[in-house]
Amino acid sequence: MARADAVTITPPRRPLVGRVTPPGSKSITNRALLLAGLARGESVLTGALASDDTGHMAEALRRMGVPVRQDEDANGATTFVVSGAGRLAAPDRPLFLGNAGTAMRFLTAAAALVEGVVVLDGDAHMRRRPIGPLTAALGALGVAARDTAGCPPVTVHGRGGFPADGVTIDAGLSSQYVSALLMAAACGDRPVTVALSGAEIGARGYVDLTLAAMRAFGADVVQEDAGRWRVSPTGYRACAYRVEPDASAATYLWAAEQLTGGAIDLGVAPADMTQPDAAAHGVIARFPNLPETIDGSQMQDAVPTLAALAAFNETPVRFVGIANLRVKECDRVHAMATELDRVRPGLAREEGDDLVVVGDPDLAATARPARIETYADHRIAMSMALVGLRVPGVTILDPGCTAKTYPRFWDDLAGLGVSLRPD
Repeated sequence: MARADAVTITPPRRPLVGRVTPPGSKSITNRALLLAGLARGESVLTGALASDDTGHMAEALRRMGVPVRQDEDANGATTFVVSGAGRLAAPDRPLFLGNAGTAMRFLTAAAALVEGVVVLDGDAHMRRRPIGPLTAALGALGVAARDTAGCPPVTVHGRGGFPADGVTIDAGLSSQYVSALLMAAACGDRPVTVALSGAEIGARGYVDLTLAAMRAFGADVVQEDAGRWRVSPTGYRACAYRVEPDASAATYLWAAEQLTGGAIDLGVAPADMTQPDAAAHGVIARFPNLPETIDGSQMQDAVPTLAALAAFNETPVRFVGIANLRVKECDRVHAMATELDRVRPGLAREEGDDLVVVGDPDLAATARPARIETYADHRIAMSMALVGLRVPGVTILDPGCTAKTYPRFWDDLAGLGVSLRPD
């Protein structure tokens, strides 16, 4: 779909049936890009995601001396060819990473491997996202790192590795802090232990994704207990790596199928996905009888999807364990409550850090046309688009923000027969 300031969705009033190929996983693509950049030799990453977030990572690696080539086949599938030299060079100017959280966190830790100063910055939204626990951990490892009131921009004085051999980190806000340290730790000259300061960790399953990617690139990392990992100084070796489809993107298609009584073939079974958000499929399958309480702590990116689905549920749904959603691309708890309430007053509300969605199978009959603010957040745009599959007059503002992780989202909806009117 051509660039537009807004798009209005016409409910299809029929089952959505067809085949859609989800994009490659953003989480896995950005892990694989960094590991390939740190490896020696040429890595070929197939099935990868080409999006704003992965584009920022690829460009940052180029700026740090790593050749990265992006190819697309006739079907639009993306392959990255990364020619690593086993090290990163100091860039000649600050790295701009937009609002790509994975790129910011992963590269902040990787900057410790550089001999020199690295400045990492992003857009206005990124400058509000917390990174203090990671910069504090780098300091404890002997690497000088300075953030700005706990957020980017960040300045790292790289020393070619970690002078210390262990660190304890608070990962309550984000598992990405742990993943960032683990990936960088393999490139030093001594074993490094990374431990959690408490039991809380946001979306632990993403650490498992990190460990699997590290091992694919030759790392030796041992999980000593539930909150402690030991990484050997093996470095990384180049490899051919296949990126699986994005489970977070798949949630919108699974939900669209349920909302319309359709059958959308994604070409991949949820059980074959290793990403935490794949667990959302089992919850979505229970619609219109979703659980009374949904713990979103381990499938955080799926919560907006589930909240949109809950608007049409037979009974109210309370989402718990989602405080971390307040520090994503936007405050997603507040955003979903506000935008669902825009569709019909009283439809959703915040209670502390919980989100309560009242649920009404007949919502379409009582809802009103609504212009949905997206807060420059791709997940708010795509989740609220699901509401438009049943409710007439839903207009999504700044629809282009979906390019962050799912550039073809609107094209895929249109391909299933959904009428979209650009404004």
